[in-house]
Amino acid sequence: MWQVKLDEAQNIKNPKAAQTKAILKLRAKHRLALTGTPVENRLLDLWSIFNFLNPGYLGKEAQFRKIFEIPIQKDNDRVKSATLKKLVEPLILRRLKTDQSIINDLPDKVEQKLYTNLTKEQASLYEVVVQDVEKQLQSAEGIQRKGLILSTLMKLKQICNHPAQFLQDGSDFSPLRSHKLSRLAEMVEEAVDEGESLLIFSQFTEVGEKIEKHLKHSLHCNTYYLHGGTSRPRREQMITEFQDPNTEPSVFILSLKAGGVGITLTKANHVFHFDRWWNPAVEDQATDRAFRIGQKKNVFVHKFVAIGTLEERIDQMIEDKKKLSNAVVGSDESWLTELDNEAFKRLISLNKSAILE
Repeated sequence: MWQVKLDEAQNIKNPKAAQTKAILKLRAKHRLALTGTPVENRLLDLWSIFNFLNPGYLGKEAQFRKIFEIPIQKDNDRVKSATLKKLVEPLILRRLKTDQSIINDLPDKVEQKLYTNLTKEQASLYEVVVQDVEKQLQSAEGIQRKGLILSTLMKLKQICNHPAQFLQDGSDFSPLRSHKLSRLAEMVEEAVDEGESLLIFSQFTEVGEKIEKHLKHSLHCNTYYLHGGTSRPRREQMITEFQDPNTEPSVFILSLKAGGVGITLTKANHVFHFDRWWNPAVEDQATDRAFRIGQKKNVFVHKFVAIGTLEERIDQMIEDKKKLSNAVVGSDESWLTELDNEAFKRLISLNKSAILE
């Protein structure tokens, strides 16, 4: 009797991926899937996992999209959401770290938004990008339009982080040019002075590198930086050193993709999301590097939001979306490409009252 157990089962979320197809060929009488994020980007992720567990249970892929995914994700259809929940609940054993009957000694997790203003330099760059895309939207259609929207979102996120990231001109990565960076540096200094360690996540490898250099040179604190190009031996060495009780209070900077899963960093009790992935499941999974079994302190999660920009508006849209449905529906930036031109313009428009010197 064969058994197949998948850990980190969200890795088969794409039914067209070679890895997923290979796993589906495995013969087994009993199948088990373990994951903390059954839905990362879209409801089809859940279908793909169930297609491994019990092929046909949720219908064919096209049927599932028509009956459940589109009505729930696009229209927030509560009836369809409740129906799907009833279908999958008997086959899901859900365990939450916040459940005292499961783990009775895990500390609290406290989340807060850190609202920062744009500098004048950031605001001027932001407006140039917005004006440029507004002209291009008039003639863009289909796949070209989707590409234009996604590239614009990327540019605006870079500007909200720091002008040097957007300009790519080798200019100074100074906190004077970004209130987000200056606030981060202040809070890092406060935490390290209190003897606490922390994690900083960014989806951009170049930002992680620059943050590490800035903190190391300006605060002279112990830092580590993990990204996709880090070798496995170096990765394990950094994690071991960071977790060592004898190591001084440290700052661990991680790229969201490389450091968001599969590692334990419970020495940290502060987690900073410097830029937003706009997918609550991915952000929560990254936060759980610190908020997991073995953590002895309360964990403080800080999420940066640039006021008056698309960061603030998308953050609110996600909060509203989460309130509308009890279903766990992830959201990456692809859903924003479905907005009409006027809605997208309102989304990215700059509120000039949010600009600071």
